[in-house]
Amino acid sequence: MHKQFSAFVLVSSILGISIAANAADMGIPPAPVYKVAPYMPPAEFSWTGLYLGGNVGGGWNQGSWADSLFGINWGNPNNPVLIGGGQVGGNYQIQHFVIGLEADFDWVANHNINNAITFTPPGGGGPQTFQLTATTKWITTVAARVGYAFDTILIYAKGGGGWVGGSNFTLINGGAAATFSNGRTDTGWLAGAGVEWAFAHNWTVRLEYDYLGLSNRSFVVPAALPVLGGDTFTTKNPNFQTATVGINYLFNIGNP
Repeated sequence: MHKQFSAFVLVSSILGISIAANAADMGIPPAPVYKVAPYMPPAEFSWTGLYLGGNVGGGWNQGSWADSLFGINWGNPNNPVLIGGGQVGGNYQIQHFVIGLEADFDWVANHNINNAITFTPPGGGGPQTFQLTATTKWITTVAARVGYAFDTILIYAKGGGGWVGGSNFTLINGGAAATFSNGRTDTGWLAGAGVEWAFAHNWTVRLEYDYLGLSNRSFVVPAALPVLGGDTFTTKNPNFQTATVGINYLFNIGNP
């Protein structure tokens, strides 16, 4: 049996060599040898580039007012308001780290400070009601961003400065009213954080929280206003916080 198998192998080898030689003599090329291409991992998404987008969300102010004459604490009702606007910025990615700069502008819908307080001034005369009103109209910020990218997901923090603009403050006592300046712009520092997801080649969506700490402001009530004339009002712990969802179009230069 072993001899028969050896003979079969020998004959097969001779026939194979003969067939290959005849094919070469006839000009027939040998069959091609196919190799499997090496695996190439897909390129990661690049955040490098300029972007432009819009946002919508909510904002709230937690500041309050206090006066120096009677020690009245004018608490802020802290009612949330709708905000919306846009942002523009740019990113530069270094491996997994992303640095950038961004500017935002948002309109504030119907954010009215409308605080009323009733107290009895020293010297009698019975209780009196005083009302402090103002309106916040817009918010703008400029901040640097630093983040870490997990391919199409970016987690980032931001810091910079901001401005809040609104109408004048008005203090009303019965039929008398005092208005302080024709408008106001409060400045402060900004800190925030967010997460952004590139759901398409050039489109991203993000969730972001920002804290804008504003500078204290003071004003003196005109002497002509009854009871509170000459009193000084000062803000206490003023800040404006926002939570927004936004969408950006990325003019990225890192992706083909």
